Amino acid sequence: MIKKVISDYPSDFYRGKKVFVRVDFNVPINNELRTIREDYRIRRAIPTIDFLIDAGAKVILGSHLGRPKGNVNKDLSLEIVSKRLSELIDKKVFFCDDFSTEGWIKKVNKLNEGSIVLLENLRFYNEETDNDEKFCKLLSSFADIYVNEAFGTSHRAHASTYGMALNFKHKLAGFLVNKELKFISEMLTKADKPFVVIIGGSKIKDKISAMAKLLDKADKIIIAGGAAYTFIKAIGGQIGNSIYEPEMLDWAKDVYFKNSDKILLPVDHLVSEGIEKTNSCLVVDEQIPDGYQAFDIGPKTIDLFNSVIKGPGCIFWNGPMGVFEVEKYFSGTLHIARALALATWRGANSVVGGGETIAALRKAEVLESEISHMSTGGGALLEYIGGSNLPGIEILD
Repeated sequence: MIKKVISDYPSDFYRGKKVFVRVDFNVPINNELRTIREDYRIRRAIPTIDFLIDAGAKVILGSHLGRPKGNVNKDLSLEIVSKRLSELIDKKVFFCDDFSTEGWIKKVNKLNEGSIVLLENLRFYNEETDNDEKFCKLLSSFADIYVNEAFGTSHRAHASTYGMALNFKHKLAGFLVNKELKFISEMLTKADKPFVVIIGGSKIKDKISAMAKLLDKADKIIIAGGAAYTFIKAIGGQIGNSIYEPEMLDWAKDVYFKNSDKILLPVDHLVSEGIEKTNSCLVVDEQIPDGYQAFDIGPKTIDLFNSVIKGPGCIFWNGPMGVFEVEKYFSGTLHIARALALATWRGANSVVGGGETIAALRKAEVLESEISHMSTGGGALLEYIGGSNLPGIEILD
């Protein structure tokens, strides 16, 4: 989907105008310390913000944080994000804690060209997720131009991602959204060979459409994490107490036997009687005994997976190999992350998506420069790969 990007217009086009930028500042917060644990999504929006303020626009940023469900929750306030953004761009970011009050936009009008305002959490209002018409008109009344820089929420037809955009003559993509569309579209239409897909995480139900499309194009598909145990059980394997999705067994069995030459599943597992019982950890081959649950892939599986994650070609990764947040079960994800970085250095075009996967890369100390593209989208990424239209993208010029 080719969309107009902010750079398609000259800088003078923006001078003196108010530009509403829907960003995705849904970042993890440590509420006890009141710190931001990971600011990747904030940093990715900076090129678009810099372009607009340098062009003399007054930039109004809107985002959500967490799931407050229409209630004001101080733990989910974006004020902490405004302070972090101000530090990153070395410029004051004005924070508006209540944009529903009359007169606040008059204050914005008095600000100098190149000023930045961040609105309070949009999801403090039920009208945001309901795509309420009056709320859409309120948000659109703030600005002259609309910019979508929130690929990760573009699959939601919410007020700030879809409804309000209908009221603008100019509806543009930011640099990040443009880059997301470019990388993912190229991966789907002309991926370099071999094309290796790595699917992890706990569930496959939300990834069916994406997996179906990738199965046709991929040379190899690695399935690990909790998703693997639905497949293993479906083909007659013993998974002990490992998590799986009963309603997906028939689908998984059909997919596996139609694509057994492509699909790689774990051949050994790091198991325990419970996630807290790290002293009872065992590495078992294939069959997992009753009373034990798999929390990570084993060393043989790591070697097997690494043997196909070599580069060059194209590699897409979504979802960790195990419960990577617990140090005891981080080994599998760590090795895959480092194998992916090495493959990129060898010339592979690597695309990584999903918040958990990016967090795993961070924990593995893999640099952004060691991955071709790190997508900010989770659900939006998978829906786009699966062929679904994204309302927040479709609405753009």
